[in-house]
Amino acid sequence: MDTVNKLSGRQSLKIAENGRYIEHIDGTPFFYLGDTAWELFHRLNRQEAISYLEDRASKGFSIIQAVAIAEINGLTEPNAYGLLPLIDNDPSRPNESYFEHVDFIIDYAGRLGLYIGFLPTWGKYWKTGNSNIFTPETARAYGQFLGKRYRTKSIIWILGGDQNVVTKEERSIIDALAGGLREGDSGKHLITFHPRGPGQSSRQLHDAAWLDFHMSQSSHAAYDHDTGLYAEYDLGLTPIRPTLDGEPRYECIPVGFYLRDHDRIKRFDDYDSRQAGWWSVMAGACGHSYGNNNIWQMWQPGREPVISANIPWYEALHHPGARQMGIMRRFMEAHAFHTLIPDQTIIFDGAKSGSSKIRAMRAVNDSKIIVYTPRGESFTLDQSTVKAAYVSQSWFDPRYGVNYEFRLSPRAWDGQTFQTYAPPTSGRGQDWILVIQKVNQESDIPTPFGN
Repeated sequence: MDTVNKLSGRQSLKIAENGRYIEHIDGTPFFYLGDTAWELFHRLNRQEAISYLEDRASKGFSIIQAVAIAEINGLTEPNAYGLLPLIDNDPSRPNESYFEHVDFIIDYAGRLGLYIGFLPTWGKYWKTGNSNIFTPETARAYGQFLGKRYRTKSIIWILGGDQNVVTKEERSIIDALAGGLREGDSGKHLITFHPRGPGQSSRQLHDAAWLDFHMSQSSHAAYDHDTGLYAEYDLGLTPIRPTLDGEPRYECIPVGFYLRDHDRIKRFDDYDSRQAGWWSVMAGACGHSYGNNNIWQMWQPGREPVISANIPWYEALHHPGARQMGIMRRFMEAHAFHTLIPDQTIIFDGAKSGSSKIRAMRAVNDSKIIVYTPRGESFTLDQSTVKAAYVSQSWFDPRYGVNYEFRLSPRAWDGQTFQTYAPPTSGRGQDWILVIQKVNQESDIPTPFGN
């Protein structure tokens, strides 16, 4: 393994000038593709962490979301080396030995080209109630410790931890924690907030000067919940900030598990995860987070399962939803996602709500339109959006990452009217992406992913 950090010189990220996406300090667009590995620091030893991180890097993830003071008995259950994060549960007295293990994971992730979406604490420890261990003073001290320690590392700060800010006291703790991070790292890293689901950081913290981009949690309640609605709402706010879904429906989690009469056998699969991702990015999100019910908690035999986990995390790594998230990232990057904007007016006829809802984007220079149909149903487009002499037309399969040109050569384009498109297959799990894009001449045929 090359020990040189692949992100050397590019640890810092910033918000693009147009406020719609994240970019590297050198201006290269950054597509946020996260995996929710909340218990990574707490439950895995170093060799296990290496195995997990190498798998996620190979599948195309760009960021790993993990928590320092973990949700599952994070104050009382030691990590793999018998260490707790705090001395006497005091946030102003972090345990140096515990954070040496965190250091190792962050450094190894960086060598693989991964950022860490770093949650200083799970939300129940700052939320008003019996589990709260924070005051504004200790929150600021803890933030300063973390900010200084990880000032040069490849991270994004994620506050919140599955809770919402409701009271003035809670807001004062969160503001103090953010302030401490800023003081400790001199503002080098972006900060966002992971709310309780379904929820949005924009609904409670849009006025926070420290909040760099919005995060939602569309959560796990129902099939076909339109994750794009969150991005649409956030991108309509002023000032505009990038936004993404930090916790959508997880692969393998029981559908609606927090509802009264949920069925533990009925679980979300790779299609549900894939649909959530595509709906969100097609609505303008700057990226997306994937989750697997067995992986976030690093469940394995011998551990008490949470939310009916039943597959060892090291086997769940190979579930298809994660690989398909990497396909989505490669597609969006190949098509310069930062130059695409949502535009539902392109859809002249087709499903505009429900499980088959179609979403469309166009390039800012009108050279391309991309349309996602989650059930492979036909739709009619107003083709006048694309300004070109010649175009290529293709279907992209988000399950396998294959591009199918449905004309043998680019066609002369007179797209001044309507056209109906019928995807190759239809039904649940048969989602497709139509790409119509300008080409310069008849021999200029794009290859898959636009390379």
